[in-house]
Amino acid sequence: MERLLVLVRHGQSDWNLKNLFTGWKDPGLTEQGIREARDAGRRLKALGLSFDVAFTSVLTRAQHTNDLILEELGQRGLTTLRDQALNERDYGDLSGLNKDDARKRWGEEQVHIWRRSYDVQPPGGESLRDTAARVLPYYLREILPRVLNGERVLVSAHGNSLRALVMVLDRLTPETIPTMELATGVPLVYRLKPDSTVESKDILAG
Repeated sequence: MERLLVLVRHGQSDWNLKNLFTGWKDPGLTEQGIREARDAGRRLKALGLSFDVAFTSVLTRAQHTNDLILEELGQRGLTTLRDQALNERDYGDLSGLNKDDARKRWGEEQVHIWRRSYDVQPPGGESLRDTAARVLPYYLREILPRVLNGERVLVSAHGNSLRALVMVLDRLTPETIPTMELATGVPLVYRLKPDSTVESKDILAG
């Protein structure tokens, strides 16, 4: 039985390009982001992969990435489940601010703590621990059972929502996971054992 789980961070968004805190705001993909999503689909196709179901967030950039990947795979119209549990971390009062401007306002160290600590919340927003607290129950309830049942699952989501999943899959600690970067549009191909631990992991970088 193939227990396939592929995670893809959305392609570059307009606010990624402008160096803005994005969170639950809803900018679209840039031209580069569209290319990244299509390239992800082509790399998956080159391995002969296809999917039985896809999951994504309620945000446009993740949904568009998912659609472009499926289009490249010849799987337009695949059942896709959308849920805000997979949304990016909510940056609260930082959302929409330029990261350099935020550093000038609050200081380099404070902004670094907000971005890269595990359990410190930015003003009005979520910590990575808060994000994990909504992502992981959804994964355990909705995604993992399908993978263990032999369905091939694609998840198109966001840097921090996927970071929460990678923390569990790769058995990383709260100390190490905040520093791990997930590149836009690069598929992480996991094959799981029957006990839900990782049998293999491949990073399909260009």
